[in-house]
Amino acid sequence: MEKKNKKVKKKGKSSMLIEIIILLIIVGVIVLYLGNIMYDWIKQPTNVFLIENGEITQEETSIGYIIREETVVQGENPQNGILQIKTEGQRVAKGDAMFRYLNSSEDSIKAEIANVDSQIQGVMDTNATASLSEVKSLDAQIKNDIDILYKNNDIQKIKEYKQEIDSVITKKTRILAEASPSGSELRTLIQKRDELENTLKANSEYIKAPLSGIVSYRIDGLEEKLTTTDLTYLNKKNLEEINLKNGQIVGENNEKGKIINNFECYVASNLTSDQAKNARVDDKVKLILSNLKEISATISYINIEEDDSRTIAFKITNNIEELIKYRKVSIEVIWWNYKGWRVPNTALISEDGKTYVMRNRAGYLDKILVKILRQNENYTILDRYTTDELKEMGYTSKEISNMPKISLYDEILINPNS
Repeated sequence: MEKKNKKVKKKGKSSMLIEIIILLIIVGVIVLYLGNIMYDWIKQPTNVFLIENGEITQEETSIGYIIREETVVQGENPQNGILQIKTEGQRVAKGDAMFRYLNSSEDSIKAEIANVDSQIQGVMDTNATASLSEVKSLDAQIKNDIDILYKNNDIQKIKEYKQEIDSVITKKTRILAEASPSGSELRTLIQKRDELENTLKANSEYIKAPLSGIVSYRIDGLEEKLTTTDLTYLNKKNLEEINLKNGQIVGENNEKGKIINNFECYVASNLTSDQAKNARVDDKVKLILSNLKEISATISYINIEEDDSRTIAFKITNNIEELIKYRKVSIEVIWWNYKGWRVPNTALISEDGKTYVMRNRAGYLDKILVKILRQNENYTILDRYTTDELKEMGYTSKEISNMPKISLYDEILINPNS
């Protein structure tokens, strides 16, 4: 009896083992099947895309060289450096003083002026005429400028506000001096300061602007090489020989300055795209350079290189001031942009020279003929064919009336053939 029970137990264990093996095989097959499905889905996913209005662009990234109409100005006594009268990026009229050269006694005279200013400040602090309404107004202006100055991190603006504050302080001092009695200490100090300033000016060489434009002290030695009068010198070789780092800021010079035409400049670049090869002079494009927003540009010159690339000069007429500290920058040329019904290229089906999309509407699929308006690497702008266009393609009136038509906000399949 015991032997019989042992046999039954052995048999039960064997049967259970077989069942476990079969179960593991089934689970393995299911896992393998699901894995293949997941692999195929990841490799080429089938999904839906909602047709909406959108925009596509054709862009090309390159290096651009900034070419300006620049007039370098320099005097005869640069050995002691310059004092900027018009600051970097400031506009100047023809004949206005841009800067002056420092003279050998500059430091000692300035030290005397600083000492007199200190004495003037002490007298002003105790002067009874400080209650003048005009002086109060100037004090308010000084306070307002100082508040703005503290909140500003633009070096150019800081220089401008500092100049304005110095000018207002001088004006306030003179008002107080005029309100003081003849022979007063304040009047005597103002007179002494004027004499020191006149001595300083008399021994200085002032450099005036030969024409109107933007003042800059960033001299890189390319002002006479990269000129705007005749662009035919521009080619790939000449641009590559310019030994500058991309995005490098041109340093300020302490011996000379220059006037830049503030109405226009050029960006020259060597480009290799099909769009560049098909470009024509006077074509309009958009540029993005030096972290600026899109700016409009016009093609002014095209040179066809031996390697079939194109060296192109783009003319721009805005944001000139933003570019004066650069000579070589990264640029993005936006050759064209187009708006309309935008779909991914992966949703398109090509058959017999025609293009279709697969629409999913409430679970029903329709293959719909569509017209391509514009296309880039990733997206297409499409539309419907008109009745006349379909007839020209050979479709009958009955076929046209029964054709499903694509519409805005339709759902279409991505990778419909997967």
